[in-house]
Amino acid sequence: MSKTISIEDLQSYLWGSAVLLRSHIDAGAYKQYIFPLLFFKRICDVYDEENEKVLAENDGDEEALTWEENHTFTIPEGAHWNDIRNTTENVGKAIVTAFHKIEAANPEKLHGIFGDGAWTNKKRLPDRLLKDLLEHFSSKTLSLANCPEDELGQGYEYLIKKFADDSGHTAQEFYTNRTVVHLMTEMLKPQSGESIYDPTCGSAGMLISSIAYLKEHGQEWRNVAVYGQEINALTSAIGRMNLFLHGIADFHIVNDDTLKSPAFIENGRLKQFDLCLANPPYSISQWDRGAFESDKYGRNFLGVPPQGRADYAFLQHIVKSLKPDTGRCAILFPHGVLFRNEEREMRENLIRGDAVECVIGLAANLFYNSPMEACIMICRMRKAPKRRGQILMINAVGEVERKNAQSYLTDDNIKRISSAYEKYSDEEGFSKVITVQDAEKNDFSLSIPLYVKQVKEENEIDSVELEVHYEHWKRTSERMRVYYEELTKMITKDGEDDE
Repeated sequence: MSKTISIEDLQSYLWGSAVLLRSHIDAGAYKQYIFPLLFFKRICDVYDEENEKVLAENDGDEEALTWEENHTFTIPEGAHWNDIRNTTENVGKAIVTAFHKIEAANPEKLHGIFGDGAWTNKKRLPDRLLKDLLEHFSSKTLSLANCPEDELGQGYEYLIKKFADDSGHTAQEFYTNRTVVHLMTEMLKPQSGESIYDPTCGSAGMLISSIAYLKEHGQEWRNVAVYGQEINALTSAIGRMNLFLHGIADFHIVNDDTLKSPAFIENGRLKQFDLCLANPPYSISQWDRGAFESDKYGRNFLGVPPQGRADYAFLQHIVKSLKPDTGRCAILFPHGVLFRNEEREMRENLIRGDAVECVIGLAANLFYNSPMEACIMICRMRKAPKRRGQILMINAVGEVERKNAQSYLTDDNIKRISSAYEKYSDEEGFSKVITVQDAEKNDFSLSIPLYVKQVKEENEIDSVELEVHYEHWKRTSERMRVYYEELTKMITKDGEDDE
């Protein structure tokens, strides 16, 4: 009889660990404790499984157990899950000690991966609670035989989503709606042997989606190089655990500020990648604009974004990080990047540079605790000849399903949008191919409603269109003020000359 844990049982098991923490710590902090314990349990169970295999293959010779090549990770003496499970006092301190020993024994792979949770705070995590958590996790064996990588990866993603559901306003930093991620991956179509990059990788969902795409299409995925950078230390660690638990070993995730200190540099220049997927933090105002003005990597080639909105700083970083021949990207942005007046010059430079291949408007409520409508911008460094000088605009605000207060894209939604991208043609009310000249006529606005008119019910209000009209009115008003001042100066000067 198979010991394999079903997905349903795995999900119930994982969420049960979080239920034990309720009333002890805030929901937003669950991930700081549950993920490290889950990862700790997994690597110890796999270590034991590897030991059994080694003994079977070497006629019980225990010396073979010490050979490093026989183990994915080294578990030092006294730092095994069972050692901590048998601890009766100062359990938090024992957990921290085990984590430090494991990280020290696997410095290249696991340095800093367990984070810095307050395990020794007995007011928050008394010994009794930690013992209950350890016993709960001990109720199942997370070996590869019992829980293959893909299944555990699905369970881990389930837990990430559940924590996002519970954690409130920080969720979007931590978790991007996976159906939107799948759409982005479907449109970029990762290939075997390529390099994949996410400069704001969060819990690594976009990187994992790219690998999943290759697996689903029967392509070799172990030769794909995965790179990511994440400013939040805990989220970065969770992303690394996520990749390991999905069976992805060849990755490079760095905890640092992408705009301030880009992690991947080659010969004094930004490393370039085949593929980039990203959901940068929206319109952040706390960033070093002054340093970006004189950026040594040339990431201000379109211009310098305003202090209150760093969106075009991330965009320029991404475009600069793409290979000139195969490089392509899909970036999730707020709709404002398509038409805001303060970014108009940068947008014009981007459009004239002919890197933008497609813009997709998404429905509202696809993001946690936010009714906002976002867009996906797809850029390609070398467009197909027939697409040069053109941009496909897709109005996909009607492509959405809603269940249990959550909006998501169905497989049919994803197929319709990606098919429109493949066809790259006009479809009334849904898609429109525009030229650089068309954009110029609209003052280089990429607002989708300017080009694709959606059929709306009577009295239906489109909040994006209202924002577009406001920006257009504001831009026109500012120009009128400038012209009025110039005209006044001319009249005054003529009057003085007549005297």
